[in-house]
Amino acid sequence: MARPPQYDSDRLLDAALELAAGAGPPAVTMAAVAKAAGAPSGSVYHRFPSRTALLAELWLRTVEDFQEGWLAALSGPSDPAASAAAGARHVVAWSRGHRPSAAVLLYGTEDYGRADWSEPHLRRAKQGHDQVHTALRALGKSLGLQGKLEWDQLTLAVVELPLAVVRGPLRTGAPIPVRSEDLAERSTRALLAGLAGQGP
Repeated sequence: MARPPQYDSDRLLDAALELAAGAGPPAVTMAAVAKAAGAPSGSVYHRFPSRTALLAELWLRTVEDFQEGWLAALSGPSDPAASAAAGARHVVAWSRGHRPSAAVLLYGTEDYGRADWSEPHLRRAKQGHDQVHTALRALGKSLGLQGKLEWDQLTLAVVELPLAVVRGPLRTGAPIPVRSEDLAERSTRALLAGLAGQGP
């Protein structure tokens, strides 16, 4: 049986994640990742042909991990308001349980070199964006939304507000308070309360 590679992609990406979480995307260089992983530089280049490829994989692996749970939360309960609340709670719980990953996502894709990403990486990013858009559209239809203002309010309630709850602690290094899940849920429900329809 062949031995698994000593320095596989996940191990190198884990090292890159810690670097980015600690000092931002500029800290993620091929040499720095090799040193952090205790790997020869050649091992990094074997897995990732360029720094841009490494940054793209780091971002995509991280955001896909987050989106998997968030999308599942949104599609869970049959009550759309409960689904929205579950999505808001997931943002906080995931950020607390995956703090380095959450810190990575404080930056935008442009900070991870998106302008130079390969076509496969861009396709993966678009697929994730489309999945988020589809989930929000389904939730909005269940709530009976009407007009752009109500759709913007849904985005604020389900996406932007929960991120605001965790952004401060992530940036300052402070713990995310235990009450933050409840705060995110109650705020999301309050924003959704005045929307048209409110579902079935």
